[in-house]
Amino acid sequence: MIHLQVNQTENGDSEDLTVMLADLATVDNSRERASKLFQWLISPIPAETFFRETWEKKPILVQRKNPDYYKGLFSTAEFDRILRGDVQYGVNLDVTSYTNGTRETHNPPGRALPYTVWGFYKSGCSLRLLNPQAFSATVWNVLSILQENFGSMAGANIYLTPPGTQGFAPHYDDIEAFVVQLEGKKHWRVYKPRVDDEILPVLSSPNFDEVEIGEPILEVVLEAGDLLYFPRGFIHQGDCLPDAHSLHITISSYQKNSWGDLLQRMLPAALEIAMEEDVEFRRGLPLDYLTYMGVQNSDLDDPRRPKFLSQIETLMKKLASYCPVDAAVDQKARDFLHDCLPPMLTTAEQASSVKGARTRWECDQVMDDTHKDYLPRLCSDGEAVHLYYTTDNSRVYHQEELKSFERVGYFGSRCISVIDLSSLKIHFPLQIALAEQLFEKGIIHTSEPL
Repeated sequence: MIHLQVNQTENGDSEDLTVMLADLATVDNSRERASKLFQWLISPIPAETFFRETWEKKPILVQRKNPDYYKGLFSTAEFDRILRGDVQYGVNLDVTSYTNGTRETHNPPGRALPYTVWGFYKSGCSLRLLNPQAFSATVWNVLSILQENFGSMAGANIYLTPPGTQGFAPHYDDIEAFVVQLEGKKHWRVYKPRVDDEILPVLSSPNFDEVEIGEPILEVVLEAGDLLYFPRGFIHQGDCLPDAHSLHITISSYQKNSWGDLLQRMLPAALEIAMEEDVEFRRGLPLDYLTYMGVQNSDLDDPRRPKFLSQIETLMKKLASYCPVDAAVDQKARDFLHDCLPPMLTTAEQASSVKGARTRWECDQVMDDTHKDYLPRLCSDGEAVHLYYTTDNSRVYHQEELKSFERVGYFGSRCISVIDLSSLKIHFPLQIALAEQLFEKGIIHTSEPL
């Protein structure tokens, strides 16, 4: 397995996170924001090159020699601040160790008090902060932007590991992983999938013993400012060197976002439609099929078996024509929107949205123009078409139900300016009602501060 290593020593195109987020706040289009932030994350590798040559294929390493590149994303000091709030073991925090080939979790019940947590750390345990976006506005901001780039939920865990220790056994995950080194340094080993069945796996693996995983294809020490990416299915393990602690954040995406996941939604519905509309799917099985089909007959040399299998192949080919592709995509879209973090509004967006609205506002303020941002999505549930949106989502995964309202008039899948509502085939009072509804949900913004 070949990996690409990029050494970046010049800071000409390297903005720190604070500068990057400030620049992104001036960009109106959410997809453009996401593209720029992802490009910053993996710089200097062009995003187009990354997705063509590396994504889902092989690990990649960026060594920048710039310890401040990711400065401001998260810190040990912020970890300590968060521990002084309401942090629960097993919900928000895991205490782990990996010693002599044994992986253990040391979570007591209840609240994670700072004194106890730091005691675990000093005794050699790693700390894993789950859902850091619920506690850190910066992490929330970064993930809420990046999810637009992936079209899939972007999540994260933060790992703080004391010097000379390891917190986790070798394993592979079911997500695309971007390991961002924030403080200190960490020794990483990455191994290729052991067999074809473990390439782009559907589920994460159990813990492996060293003898099960072979030799690493990549071995490196990440230092602050470095990035390591590896696809799902690549086994990995990281340990701290004796002279330094490690703080890193793993940004993840593309969990359960494969063709197979889409087909799982599509095929049951396709079969139901086919059985309703096509008599070939309703014809009875051969009277004697049990005498020559099944595992006990799999080695049987019987001419009826090829004929039976040929009929299955014919029906499977016909089934494709009954697949409700758009409806299945809508199901996936609803899942994505439910998974999404709510958008983190810039100061200007807050001032021009419902967040900054006065007690009363005049319709002409909204009818003037809107930002085309934070796209809602029209999806059908088979009976009605609803407009789904993420502005009321929680920063805690699935704490809120997916929000939607039934559409008024048809305006396709595009994000519209409210002035475009005049083109809809609905009466003007309904246009105003729809404008109010979109504004109140934070989906549209006025062109000027309110």
